[in-house]
Amino acid sequence: MKEERSEPNHRANRRSFLKKGVLATGAATVVGAGLLENRLSAVSKGREEKSGRLTPGDAAILRFLAAAEILETDLWQQYNELGGIQDSEVPGGTGSPLYTAALKVLDGDMDQYIHDNTEDELTHEVFINAYLVSKGADTVDLDRFRTLPSSKATGAQNIGRLTNLMQLTVDTSWWTRYRSRTKNPDFGDTFPQAVPSLAVGKHPAIPRNDGDLGPNDHIQAIANTAGFHFGSIEQGGTSLYPSLAQRVTNVEVLRIVLSIGPTEAMHFQTWEDKAGNAPALTDPTDPSLVFPNLNAAPFGGEDFQTNLIMPEPTIFLSRSFPACSIVRPTQTKGAAMGALKGLTASGLFLGQSKEFFAFMTDLAEDADEARRDLE
Repeated sequence: MKEERSEPNHRANRRSFLKKGVLATGAATVVGAGLLENRLSAVSKGREEKSGRLTPGDAAILRFLAAAEILETDLWQQYNELGGIQDSEVPGGTGSPLYTAALKVLDGDMDQYIHDNTEDELTHEVFINAYLVSKGADTVDLDRFRTLPSSKATGAQNIGRLTNLMQLTVDTSWWTRYRSRTKNPDFGDTFPQAVPSLAVGKHPAIPRNDGDLGPNDHIQAIANTAGFHFGSIEQGGTSLYPSLAQRVTNVEVLRIVLSIGPTEAMHFQTWEDKAGNAPALTDPTDPSLVFPNLNAAPFGGEDFQTNLIMPEPTIFLSRSFPACSIVRPTQTKGAAMGALKGLTASGLFLGQSKEFFAFMTDLAEDADEARRDLE
């Protein structure tokens, strides 16, 4: 077996401008003991990224995954500040008792689960960048893009954010996709929404200010939105890692991708279970937002049943094969760009700069251009 280096088709001039101040030089970066206080710093070099002892494709995949984990950390920190557990493992914020209570309607341990998911994403972010450093490759730092506003609700930190949790359009088709026995998105199939009204409009998943803490059905609608958003985010990671693993060359890099990916699936199944406990209601401040009883007509049946949290068997590779219980999608073509487009369509980046979108698009293109090079 022989490793060869396949150069991605770079857009050098545009990249030189976009990466300025964002890519960190591996050899010059030191990872501290803290997770939040000691992020890898950015050093401007105005040049192509260094791959060090990795193939350019493997380095590009790891950089995209690092960026994705940084974005996940940012959104989960916001959830944890208001609805999780604030401690030395996940510092920041002081909590919102009413929001936390609404989340606990979905499960009594929601604050602990939110805390643990946040810590997991923090460790993924730091580990991947540290691994890039160890191989002499450039890392990713998105701090220059922390320009979005925080929630003004009591309990949230007043700091710049990468992501916007206050104007979400949540795609809930993942719910029916994982229950379908006859369809797979890798075959171009589409799926109905579990909560159709969440997939249109712009809805807060955290209280925007203390005025959002009542009436009861309103703050519960915000918590329900968060519950379905948790599943939407983590099902994306569940698919992203195995999709990109198919393009990895180095066995150790493959081990990293295959070891982190299953934790995303563990997160997803947790949140899928909790979303099923979201109470049926109509938001009194936005009557267009309706959370249905998924076990009753006109929903109901296996495609909506709330206690079906294991992936149902479905078609895989070819319709001629027997049905198989799998992660879906896992099509590798355009996987990184597809993940980025999905996050963008959800409104997660509303208010971000053109530079942010261009930078993230560039990272996704590089990851999608990676090829597994074996003799």
